[in-house]
Amino acid sequence: MALDNKSIEELQKDAELGDDNAQYSLGLIYRDVEKDYDKAFYWCEKAAEQGNAHAQFTLGRMYYRLKRDSEKGFEYYRQAFELYKINAEQGFADAQKRLGEMYLFGRGVQKNCEKAKEWYEKAAEQGDADAQNNLGLMYEAGNGVEQNYKKAKQWFKKAAEQGNSFAQWHLGFMYHVGDGTDQNYKKAKEWYEKAAEQGESAAQSSLGEMYENGEGVKRNLIKASEWYAKAAEQGNVDCSWKLAEMYEYGEGVKRNDKKAFMWYEKAAEQGSIQAQNILGYMYYYGDGVEQDYEKAKEWYQKAAEQGDSDAKEALRKFEN
Repeated sequence: MALDNKSIEELQKDAELGDDNAQYSLGLIYRDVEKDYDKAFYWCEKAAEQGNAHAQFTLGRMYYRLKRDSEKGFEYYRQAFELYKINAEQGFADAQKRLGEMYLFGRGVQKNCEKAKEWYEKAAEQGDADAQNNLGLMYEAGNGVEQNYKKAKQWFKKAAEQGNSFAQWHLGFMYHVGDGTDQNYKKAKEWYEKAAEQGESAAQSSLGEMYENGEGVKRNLIKASEWYAKAAEQGNVDCSWKLAEMYEYGEGVKRNDKKAFMWYEKAAEQGSIQAQNILGYMYYYGDGVEQDYEKAKEWYQKAAEQGDSDAKEALRKFEN
């Protein structure tokens, strides 16, 4: 499907002429770039009607996640499963990997971790990095297989060496904490850096932690804040929280209450209980922001709804 270099106008023309691959690619552009979900559904459905398995699989996911229509989502997954199965049995690695995922999560078929492992292995043995990474995840978590950190590391390494950023981060983490291997901060940092340079936010966060804690490197809060910022800008909630703290206390960055508040707010909006509590406190006491009891109560309430006892206690201030 060599459509990567085509403009959206070219894809539109091909899609209107009935090219199912162009229709599918156009649907992905509208979903991931344009954020026009109506058009994304329209073009993916056009491709799916022609039997495009990738479009059917994508529609299954979209109906589950965007429209919360599990019945229709399952039906599209089921259609995709039948087509992927044909291709997988013919030896196509991408289809084998997709079958592994569908069996692992019960998408269009009854969940079966043993079959997931079988299909992942077939794809992984052909060099599919995603399948190798997913096998690593299964062994790391003991999901459908006996937990085995050494096997997890072996599969992560195969995928990491092919440039899979998620596997690079996992491999770095195993060296960092000593799971399935001797602890080795140097190797952890090397693999974290490879993943971080590809934009993997978890690796950027882990590098921030290494510099903040002086693990295998000289402690450097400036570098820690830089890595946290890269991850936070991608929506990493933990790093948003950490960066907010650094701005609040002037650690690794110049103290800046406005930026502290901004990052606390971003973390709170993503569901961070700690950040929600902090915002409640800041609004209640007018600390770094204009005092606003209603907003204070609102943020305390959000944290309390997640079961936080401190927030529940703070809400008592509003009872009188």
